[in-house]
Amino acid sequence: MLRHTTRDLDFLTRRPFAHRGLHGAEAVPENSRAAFERAIAAGYGIELDVRLTKDKDAVVFHDAELPRLVNAGGRISDLTTGELAAFRLSGTDEPIRTLREVLSEIGGRVPTLVEVKSPGRRGYGSLCRAVRRALEGSNGWTAVMSFDPRIVRWFREHSPQTVRGLVVTKDGSGNAGLRGWLSRTLATRATRPHFIACDINALPFGFAERQRRKGRPILTWTVRDDEERGRAQAYADQIIFEDTPEHA
Repeated sequence: MLRHTTRDLDFLTRRPFAHRGLHGAEAVPENSRAAFERAIAAGYGIELDVRLTKDKDAVVFHDAELPRLVNAGGRISDLTTGELAAFRLSGTDEPIRTLREVLSEIGGRVPTLVEVKSPGRRGYGSLCRAVRRALEGSNGWTAVMSFDPRIVRWFREHSPQTVRGLVVTKDGSGNAGLRGWLSRTLATRATRPHFIACDINALPFGFAERQRRKGRPILTWTVRDDEERGRAQAYADQIIFEDTPEHA
């Protein structure tokens, strides 16, 4: 049984979410201050990613390693927040920032989805605690979500007031057929998510439709064109989009 009411979850479906912010323009990389400010100015919600640092804090960054987005090598988990703050996102003067800093800047102006990236076999508890600390200092509508059922379950058990979502897809190893059905069913029972974030490539999807009938909003990612937008309109309650925001 869901503890949050439909009204409590309205912020999840009120407006589209910009995937990693409204990025892609010159000098506007993903998960950057500029990308988040562009999303806010356009009236969109924000989806962002967090990873665990060496000193057990949560920073806003998608990849486990630096090179794609920063002109440097190394892994997020091997560096402290201070060390990471010394780097600059490619093409900008923006540092890698903590989740607390980013949420403070957003200031509750728009709904925000925090995708908690799995740190692997160990460390998920430390990452969850860091995210919870950041949420305690934030304002407005914020939810967490993750592919990792351990993370979603942690929030169910240790921060039940936090709106939580389970991210799912039916593609890839172990996610198709009976094994996939069993995995998703067990994960849903263990985590009792308030919403589902489903891969657009999986829709239409019987699992998502069953969860929708149970009162769980279905968000879908990552919507990039008109065909996917139409499919999302038929089978989901809101989109996490990229590339074509003018159609959102």
